[in-house]
Amino acid sequence: MTITGTLYIVATPIGNLEDITFRAVRILKEVDLIAAEDTRHTRKLLTHFGISKPLTSYFDHNKHIKGEAILARLLGGSSVALVSDAGTPCIADPGYQLVRDAISRTIPVVPVPGASAAVAALSAAGLPTDSFTFIGFLPNRQAKRREQLCSLKTEERVLIFYEAPNRLMATLDDIKEVMGERDLVVARELTKIHEEFARGATSDVIGCFSGRQVKGEVVILVAPSKEDESQKRATESLAEVLKQYLYSEGLSVKDAVKRASAEMGCNRTEAYAEALRIKNAINEAG
Repeated sequence: MTITGTLYIVATPIGNLEDITFRAVRILKEVDLIAAEDTRHTRKLLTHFGISKPLTSYFDHNKHIKGEAILARLLGGSSVALVSDAGTPCIADPGYQLVRDAISRTIPVVPVPGASAAVAALSAAGLPTDSFTFIGFLPNRQAKRREQLCSLKTEERVLIFYEAPNRLMATLDDIKEVMGERDLVVARELTKIHEEFARGATSDVIGCFSGRQVKGEVVILVAPSKEDESQKRATESLAEVLKQYLYSEGLSVKDAVKRASAEMGCNRTEAYAEALRIKNAINEAG
């Protein structure tokens, strides 16, 4: 039986070097090879923690060639740690293909969790955290960026984007143009000395950065539309009233719609469609 090495997916700090786990330091000291997005950047991290291990580059433009070389080392029994410049590898960073290829060759893949800019920003944003959608980087070109934002306009979960500082204002302008005013948070320079959170309506956050030179990587968090949330609550309330009239009081659809629309102040056509949906759901269930 051939014994392969292990591929470790090691999270590194997103800014503050204290945000690395004891386990991550131990793994980086023990592996035979470290595959890094930028070897110069990673060498500074390793030097800080007194780690001396061979480094090889692994990034988007060399991932096919370097990926095969790394897999060959793993198949030969060497252990390899994959790291990105900051945060958790494979999350809006190269690495997915290497992980997939390692799994297909039955090479063990072990996550070593740690910092993630998206989760760090969400935890302190003050937006709902029970459900969210991580998008990563939006397209560079405005037409494609607006197209993707349009497809996300009705998303009912918090949206999380990464963005480069030089594109922040253009992206915020596009969010306002396509999605309208939303509760929005921009988190910048997370865990660093100049960490900043700008919270408020889209226009207010745009005003916070207008005329400034923005530095550092950025996380943008966009709350669902308040109109969508209000509409959802109104629909849910209408459904409850209709169920009361239809089943508890035994009214006909026509009478239930008449009373519910008057009580809720909603359109009769809307109430009738909801009543039919409720009736059909009950009939299908049993």
